[in-house]
Amino acid sequence: MKYIYPEEGEWVKPIMKGYKMMCCDCGLVHKLDFKVIRWGRGHKVLFRAYRDNRATALARRYRKDK
Repeated sequence: MKYIYPEEGEWVKPIMKGYKMMCCDCGLVHKLDFKVIRWGRGHKVLFRAYRDNRATALARRYRKDK
């Protein structure tokens, strides 16, 4: 899987479901799902995260900095 490598502090526009994010230091991969809900007169963004053990193993095996 191809991962993007944003600079530190850079904003990223994820997809709503199944977005995978990898930690640049340890290579841990999480799958994130997002949901926008109405809250009062505005909106809030909710998200949930799952650790993806298989993607983590693959990412760590083929890291760029090896």
